[in-house]
Amino acid sequence: MTYAGVWPRVQHVPGLGGVVVEGNSFEAWYEGEHARLIASLVLVAGDLELARDAVDEACLRAFMRWPRVGAMASPSGYVYKIALHEVFRRQRRTARERQFLAWRARVGEVPPPAGEAWELVRALPPRQRAAIVLRYVSDLTEPEIARVLGVSRGTVSSNLADARRALARQLAADDDLEHDHG
Repeated sequence: MTYAGVWPRVQHVPGLGGVVVEGNSFEAWYEGEHARLIASLVLVAGDLELARDAVDEACLRAFMRWPRVGAMASPSGYVYKIALHEVFRRQRRTARERQFLAWRARVGEVPPPAGEAWELVRALPPRQRAAIVLRYVSDLTEPEIARVLGVSRGTVSSNLADARRALARQLAADDDLEHDHG
């Protein structure tokens, strides 16, 4: 069905709070077209909720501009175009979000630099762990680590020494377990 010539000039009817298009209000147009627009958009979007949201957004925009939209040769074509753009915009955004989340997940999956030993480092208290990583993975000096962590060089030295002792104890304990069960 073509809408050319179906939507004649717009008339404002004072006191009714709406716009009437020679007997056809926005509400009448909406009731007649809303379901068809959603059905069409579902086929494009492949997602009923996305189609509904896009059509509703487009209909809201049409309602806000009804004097101009209602006078168009094809208000439904205009609304369909707006809804289609909304579908594409949301799909692009969703794709970008997925890409970001996939990237973020990959960053979190960086393999540990020392295999099982890395699990021991993860078990250290946060400051000791940070000091060990910055010293032995990032290859920073103690003064550089102090600046990064916002502490004194003495605190960095102390954290590194405590971390090394804790790691040595844990490695010795693990070694003892291997010899006992080996």
